[in-house]
Amino acid sequence: MPVAAESEPRLPRTILYTGKGGVGKTSVAAATARRCAAAGLRTIVLSTDPAHSLGDALEQRLGPDPRPVADRLWAQQIEAQAEMEANWAAVRDWLGKALADRGVLGVAAEELTVPPGMDELFGLLQIRSHHGGDDYDVIVVDCAPTGETLRLLSFPDVARWWLDKILPWERRLVAAARPFAKTFLDVPLPGDDVFADVQALVANLIAMNGILRDRDRTSIRLVMNPDRMVIREAQRTFTYLNLYGYLTDAVVVNRVFPEELSGSYFDAWRERQRENLDEVRAGFDPVPVLVARYFPEEVVGARMLDRLGEELFARERPERVLHSELAQRVKTDGRRTVLAIPVPFADRSELDLSKVGQELIVRAGSEKRTIILPTALARLRPAGARLEAGTLEVSFEDDRPRRAHEPAAAAPGSDDEPARGRAGSGSPRQRA
Repeated sequence: MPVAAESEPRLPRTILYTGKGGVGKTSVAAATARRCAAAGLRTIVLSTDPAHSLGDALEQRLGPDPRPVADRLWAQQIEAQAEMEANWAAVRDWLGKALADRGVLGVAAEELTVPPGMDELFGLLQIRSHHGGDDYDVIVVDCAPTGETLRLLSFPDVARWWLDKILPWERRLVAAARPFAKTFLDVPLPGDDVFADVQALVANLIAMNGILRDRDRTSIRLVMNPDRMVIREAQRTFTYLNLYGYLTDAVVVNRVFPEELSGSYFDAWRERQRENLDEVRAGFDPVPVLVARYFPEEVVGARMLDRLGEELFARERPERVLHSELAQRVKTDGRRTVLAIPVPFADRSELDLSKVGQELIVRAGSEKRTIILPTALARLRPAGARLEAGTLEVSFEDDRPRRAHEPAAAAPGSDDEPARGRAGSGSPRQRA
C-alpha cells in the first residue's frame, strides 16, 4: 500500500502528535506507527520528548539512531545533546568561552550556551534529515507536550530576512572589528564557524517550515482526554496551529469510558465525558474526531498498541490525510485582525456572535460553537463580522488608544458591522 504512485517522487508522509502531558500521545503515536507498518509502509516513529517514554511504550531500548523494532518499523529517541553537538557546536564553544571569561563556569555555562527550546528544535530537524532520504514512507513524530517548538518554526519570513540581510552584514562588521578587538574589547568575537552554524540553523528552520506547512504530506494531530481543562488547552493549541498555517487533520480523544461501565460507579463520569465529547465534536468541526476507549490495562507493548490502533483506525487508513483544509484562518490588515471560520449552509439571520474572556462563541440557530482564542486575539476587541460564501469573518481591533496622527483601520469588508460593546464592558454581542 504505497503512499504515492510509483511514477511520483517518493515523499514521506509526516504525522506529528502533540497534546498536554499525560493524555497518552506517545501511545497513540506508537500505535499509529505500528498500524502503518502493518499496512506495508516503511515507517519510522521518533520522539522529541525528553521524557524518553517512546521506548517504554514499545518495550524496546532506543537510542539516537533509528533501529528496527518490528517488520517495516523503525524507532528513534532523539538525543538533544547529540543533535546540539552536531548543529550548535561552534556557537556553544564561543559562548562558553565568553561566559568563562566572565567567571561563569561549569554546569551554569553549559546550560546558558543553549537558549530555551533549542533542544527540541534540534530534535525536530531530524524530520528534515529523514525527508532528505528515501528510507521511509511514513514518519510519525511524538512531540514534547507543548506547541512552543511548532511556533518557533512559524517565522520563515523573519528567518529568511536574517539569512539574506543581517548575517552578511554581521559577518563583515565582525571581520572589520577583529583587529581592534583584543585592544578594546574583553569579549571574544565570533568566528566564521559560528556564523556558519547560525546560518545553517536558519536555513534548516526555513526548510523545516516548508515541510511542516506542506498540507498534502504533513499534518498535526491533537491528542486529548475528555476532560474540560484538557479540551480547553487543545482548543487553544488548535487555534494557534491554524494561526501559523499548520494543518490539523484529526483530533484524538483518548481514554473514554466504554459502554460496558454503564450502571457502575463511573456512570457520572461517563455522562460528563459524553457531554465533553459533544463539545469536542462541535468545537473542532469539521476536523475528524477519533475516539479510543479507556482500556482495562496499560497500553504498553505490541499487543496493546495494536488494540489501540484498531480502535482509532478501524475505518480509516492511519497514513491518510484525514482532513485537508485549515479549519480557521487568520490574517492581519493594519490594526485589524480577521479570523475566518467556515460555517457552510449558515443563514445570516440566525448567526450570533459573542466574546467572553478568551472564548469566542458563535451561534447558528440552536447550534453553538466555542473557540478558545490565543492570547494575541483574546486581548483584542471584536470590531465586526460578516458572512460571505459560507465563511464567517470576525474582525478584531487593537483596543489601545490610537495616536492622533494614525487613521482608523478600515474594515476588511464593506458590510462589516461594528461590535456592540467593548471588550472590558461585558460580553459584546452582534449579528453577522
